[in-house]
Amino acid sequence: MSRTAAILSLLFALGSFTWARAEEDGLCSVPLDFTSSDSESQHPLYWKVTNPTLSPVHIQDLPGFTRSVYRRDHALITPESQVFGPLPDWVNTLGAYLITPAMGSHFSMYLAKMQANSRSALPPKDVERFLFIVHGTAILSNMSGNINNLFVDSYAYLPPNYEHSLTCDKEATLVVFERRHINIGDYLPEQVVGSTDKQPLLETPGEVFELRKLLPTSASYDFNIHIMDFQPGEYLNVKEVHYNQHGLLLLEGQGIYRLGDSWYPVQAGDAIWMAPFAPQWYAALGKTKSRYLLYKDVNRNPL
Repeated sequence: MSRTAAILSLLFALGSFTWARAEEDGLCSVPLDFTSSDSESQHPLYWKVTNPTLSPVHIQDLPGFTRSVYRRDHALITPESQVFGPLPDWVNTLGAYLITPAMGSHFSMYLAKMQANSRSALPPKDVERFLFIVHGTAILSNMSGNINNLFVDSYAYLPPNYEHSLTCDKEATLVVFERRHINIGDYLPEQVVGSTDKQPLLETPGEVFELRKLLPTSASYDFNIHIMDFQPGEYLNVKEVHYNQHGLLLLEGQGIYRLGDSWYPVQAGDAIWMAPFAPQWYAALGKTKSRYLLYKDVNRNPL
């Protein structure tokens, strides 16, 4: 057997072993830690987004291994391949760009890790911004002097050319979406500040997942952010193929995502880009619910 064939055989065996243990250990489950008595339920909300599971343990140190994938119509960006560097013009903040127009999207999605005494920068001219806190706390202030304390699971939408500042005394991690606003007529968006638990559950005819929309559905807004919850074993009924783009961050749980003709095991901390008309489908696995945050462009004619 050649060296290349031997390596491929080993990788195949490792993959088979991973799936065989899925029921016993949970897909990409956390390695047992006998040095701590804390259970996962005692960790803060969305703890796994900033403390990703890089198991199964037997492939953590496999050279060159990553679950990340980039294709013409989709991408899966997993924590082990996220690259952080100083965010332009932000103070004491590291960022990892997960989705940008370089891959074909019309928006950017990035993680921002704010350190002690950090401050945000303004987005470019005519660019709107949405931010969602996944760890820590931050303070949002605007040109009118209004101040909002943002905690985990809270969010803010900032219209284009809107003076604002986000500061952090200790540390915070947030996911940020930015895009060039498409204005129509006299419809002008306004600042929105809220939290997921304050948003009502919406009807999802023909589906079983729970849906919350974080932004108004009026024509002033050219995108929305959805929070979708799946109990273990639940899945999307519709096998979606549509003109809308998506940017997704898995906040809790694990499952299987179909993107195009490929099927990917995913877990909290994974980010996904879906291009227009990319076939897409999700099923939740494991023992706890799945929750993901989903960007979707809306209210604009695709022409």
